[in-house]
Amino acid sequence: MVTTIWRFLDAKPGHDTQSLGLVRALQKNTPVSVFEILVERGSNAFWHWLSGRYPPGEKLPAPDLLLGAGHATHWPMLAARRRWGGRIIVCMKPSLPLACFDLCLIPEHDAPPHASNVLPTVGVINSIDPVRDHHADKGLIVLGGPSRHFRWDNQLMLEQIERLVTERPLQQWLIATSRRTPASLVKTLVDRSKPQCIPFTATDRNWFVERLAEAGEVWVSEDSVSTVYEALTCGASVGLLRVPRDTDNRVTAGVDALVDKGWVSAPGVWQLAAGPGKPLNEAARCAEWLEHQWLTDR
Repeated sequence: MVTTIWRFLDAKPGHDTQSLGLVRALQKNTPVSVFEILVERGSNAFWHWLSGRYPPGEKLPAPDLLLGAGHATHWPMLAARRRWGGRIIVCMKPSLPLACFDLCLIPEHDAPPHASNVLPTVGVINSIDPVRDHHADKGLIVLGGPSRHFRWDNQLMLEQIERLVTERPLQQWLIATSRRTPASLVKTLVDRSKPQCIPFTATDRNWFVERLAEAGEVWVSEDSVSTVYEALTCGASVGLLRVPRDTDNRVTAGVDALVDKGWVSAPGVWQLAAGPGKPLNEAARCAEWLEHQWLTDR
């Protein structure tokens, strides 16, 4: 029997990759039909829920699963379920009470409560596929930028990159920046030419995923937490580049937990950690839970 999924999107790439990862994992073992619904902040979703209506679903087959990530998807999913049925799966800790949803996929660093409708995850789930054959002579450096949890320091990052390529002289190093990476740092890295730096503006998501799949080791500035989990999912060996912290919080605690487990190398440690032993594939684990608990014998 085909499982019908309504995937709710808020146009934020970080949210999209979470729900997409779960859909792709389900597709590997379960026949699914997916319909995407773009939602907007300030929509009429609350009033649709209140009145028992959800017009965007009128021309779609009734859903078995309603899937979304991000606060903007919550009321649309609730309105859709009240009118059309199905079970809601929300990625990340929701802004509404957990009891509103049938299943909440919440990262461990958000301290999810013990509840029958909560499935803790190691980091946020993503759409990366594990890769068996990485190139030991290729290294990827991924840079984030200023954020509310970290104080960015261009000079400190340059010094660490120089130290890294000296300590680990691979045949090919490549630097990938992000939309948060300061333009002044990007210019400096591009002008230096070695290691080669490819600016975020010259790439797309597919390019990044392909480079991640190739690299035998990936070094990530510790503010880019989602990228750390993507690299672990890909199966690469992962190290961290230090970024000064404003405070210790749930985000930094999650990073520290990975170091304590020996899954990633701590900032300033240039020898690679042992790693988790196998690629971290949380999307597949969550999909297996759904298949066993909800989709068997339908």
